[in-house]
Amino acid sequence: MKEKIEILLSKNKLFLGIGGSILFVILGIWLFLSADSFQQHSFRLLRNPMVIKGIGVLGILFFGATGIFGFKKLFDKKVGLIIDSSGITDNSNASSVGLIEWKDITDIETKQFMSTKFLLINVSNPEKYIGKAKSGMKAKLMRSNMKIYGTPLSITSNTLKYDFGKLEQLIHTEFEQNKNVG
Repeated sequence: MKEKIEILLSKNKLFLGIGGSILFVILGIWLFLSADSFQQHSFRLLRNPMVIKGIGVLGILFFGATGIFGFKKLFDKKVGLIIDSSGITDNSNASSVGLIEWKDITDIETKQFMSTKFLLINVSNPEKYIGKAKSGMKAKLMRSNMKIYGTPLSITSNTLKYDFGKLEQLIHTEFEQNKNVG
């Protein structure tokens, strides 16, 4: 590779994500506060106020965390993704750990969960990257990815100013050119 490719974070996508998170936190609060009003629901499980309150609390926690992450990213001056001769420097999502070296990457796969496509970056030593996590929560998130997908590392274009199809093609091309270097 001759030059460094920098892909910026998308402020528009971050605003949309924050807005969605706020709406789901409000929904979670509503569920928690109105759990007793579901007594007549036709689905038996939803008649239990503790289940409704639990769903509300989980919604508040999960979407509150994604909203906080999006808000922090909104003011982040770092580039979302850098691709150069060293590897891929990821700063695009909650489980990003910085530089993923080409020499460590064994394979790159595309997966889809619901409507979100993402790249799984398989590495020879996953523990090296889990060890780079700056917080216990990030390490737990990475271990969860490891259990589900077999790798702690994933990249999506959800917060990037870049189309996923183009990102997928770019990373595959650069991987092929750099996998035997270094």
